[in-house]
Amino acid sequence: MFRVLSSLDRAFVGLDTALRTLAGSRPYGSGRPSPADAGEITTSDSPGLSPEDARQAAALMRVNHAGEVSAQALYQGQAAAAENAELYNLLQSAAREEADHLRWTEERIHALGGRPSLLNPVWFSGAFLLGYVAGRMGGPVSLGFLSETERQVEAHLASHLKKLPAGDAASRRVLQQMIADESEHGLNARRHGGQELPALVRGAMQSSGRLLTTTAYYI
Repeated sequence: MFRVLSSLDRAFVGLDTALRTLAGSRPYGSGRPSPADAGEITTSDSPGLSPEDARQAAALMRVNHAGEVSAQALYQGQAAAAENAELYNLLQSAAREEADHLRWTEERIHALGGRPSLLNPVWFSGAFLLGYVAGRMGGPVSLGFLSETERQVEAHLASHLKKLPAGDAASRRVLQQMIADESEHGLNARRHGGQELPALVRGAMQSSGRLLTTTAYYI
């Protein structure tokens, strides 16, 4: 059972999440084990994955990790502006599963010999602001924003499944579970009254998403 948090409580929760996300200690997740551990983990030292393939996989997972940094910020921004306890708790529940994604993608980056995006503070700050603005527009809009975000993320992850090197089965399992979670989060938002966003807003969200995915692949 969740208790109702005051505005000050919410501010501290958001600050704690920001520090944990950006400092690498990670927000509190649901505790699920990584899907990568369900089988033999493929690393850059594995005979089935060449150095070039490992670099490509690490870059793709860096993009996905940056997306999860943004997801934490979006949820916390929306939660900070949530108009009632039910909406706040719904957002925090989804954020805990997204925190699992943050951990899983970071673990894969390191296993592949890569590093997280150097621009994570930028991604977090911008996403928090967007989430807060969406939250201030009321529950249906906030949930619609969540639903559209998850839809776009789901499509992006599906494209990465096609780009992953064939030998990186561990990252593939991670992305498959993430897709299932994103789909459920979006469906849950619509069940709770999320409204469809205007085409102009959806297009702007896609453009900002492309900026992150293109930049985080390299930086």
